[in-house]
Amino acid sequence: MKLAIYGAAGMIGKAITAEALKRGHRVTALVRTPGKLPPNPQLTEKKADAADEPQVAEMVAGHDAVICAISPRNEAGPALLSKAAHALIAGLKKAGVKRLLIVGGAGSLEIGDGKVLLDSPHFPPEYKVEALAGAEALAVYRAERGLDWTFISPPAVIAPGQRTGKFRVGGDQLLSDAKGESKISVEDYAVAMLDELEKGAHLQKRITVAY
Repeated sequence: MKLAIYGAAGMIGKAITAEALKRGHRVTALVRTPGKLPPNPQLTEKKADAADEPQVAEMVAGHDAVICAISPRNEAGPALLSKAAHALIAGLKKAGVKRLLIVGGAGSLEIGDGKVLLDSPHFPPEYKVEALAGAEALAVYRAERGLDWTFISPPAVIAPGQRTGKFRVGGDQLLSDAKGESKISVEDYAVAMLDELEKGAHLQKRITVAY
């Protein structure tokens, strides 16, 4: 496929880009600062803003799918997530692109008793504003019925590691292993993202992945 990936130079976006290229897809990396990705004949880098609706329509035209892996930890702040959600939905519709996959957050995953991970006393306070913004963006996507979107939340911990290709896929509940740990490597998260892209098993749904 021909993919447009916003945030392709970030920690998660870079892993998704590498996995996409490994599988033979052509990638347009839409980034704030081009030049950070290793050169590849199947890769094109362009400076882009996921919150700019007219520009989104222009950038994604002619692609089969769009993946959004933007980080709110830049000068735009957490508000970027909801702004980008609205811009991506409108921009993709204008461009005639139906498939959208989003790198989400873990804060809105359910942990039981009507609570979400964000409500846990162990949730890092420095990430609460970002987590709330991620939940607001998820609400924007959930209200959309005109696109085949999939929002993929990581577990509580996601970090660089190994690509095993082995993990579990869940819905709205936080996944933890027998030790109570909720984690996945960035590389395996990327595998899950590309699996979902290629199979389309969870259209218009939020899912999560973890070991």
